[in-house]
Amino acid sequence: MNPVATLTLRPIAGDGEFHGPSMGEFFPDILFTVFGVPMHRIHLIQLLSVIVVVLIMWLGTRRMTVVPGRFQSLVEMGIGFVRTGIGHDLLGRKDGERFAPLLVTIFFMILFMNITGIIPFLNMPGTAIIAVPLTLAVISYVTFIYAGMKKSPLGFWKNSLFPAGVPWPVYIIVTPLEFISTFIIRPVTLTLRLMMNLVVGHMILVLCFAATHFFFFTAGGGWAALGVGTLAFGGAFTLFEILVVVLQAYVFTVLTAIYIQLAVAEEH
Repeated sequence: MNPVATLTLRPIAGDGEFHGPSMGEFFPDILFTVFGVPMHRIHLIQLLSVIVVVLIMWLGTRRMTVVPGRFQSLVEMGIGFVRTGIGHDLLGRKDGERFAPLLVTIFFMILFMNITGIIPFLNMPGTAIIAVPLTLAVISYVTFIYAGMKKSPLGFWKNSLFPAGVPWPVYIIVTPLEFISTFIIRPVTLTLRLMMNLVVGHMILVLCFAATHFFFFTAGGGWAALGVGTLAFGGAFTLFEILVVVLQAYVFTVLTAIYIQLAVAEEH
């Protein structure tokens, strides 16, 4: 049995018919409670992701040397990619350094929570339930407002709601649209883009491998040939999902940096 399919194989047995994955997978049974807070399987995956990323960062930076070893070099490359490739390039050196801890944290938190979706026996991304994407979107949103207000409260609201070059009567239409776009739609799209990409990817993977198990072990006979096809497609899509995992972490971090850049810009 492929471990990726373990979440959906239970309904296949019994009536001999194939039952695909459902959204019920994202609402698993409560395992236990911690101080009254219910904990389920996805919560444990999220906790494991946080522990792993903190442990890697701690081990990679606790005894830094002038001539780094392989592990320290790998960690430094990852941090440098976000710090320089995103922070400095989009925000400049000063603001890039200022917001580097936030950008690095967002990138690696999303990356490690995404990657659990293709790890056997975990096979569920920690970002596939709304709590994590929404929390990160709120952090990005609050940072955007904080950066703009600290730079220039009047200039921030002026640039956000009254774009330059627009005839003043048109502001009657433009300003409400800018408010909705900037302060309402932006955090919603950040949340949904991250969550839905991982939800869809997980559903497709589980569908492929659950179908493979069904064709091989339940339908049998000539249906096994279809199982070979679904297995091959599942393997290929797993490779594609790795790209999505990294890309979604990158896109969310870049958008956060862009929003901060817009907030601290003199005029946009």
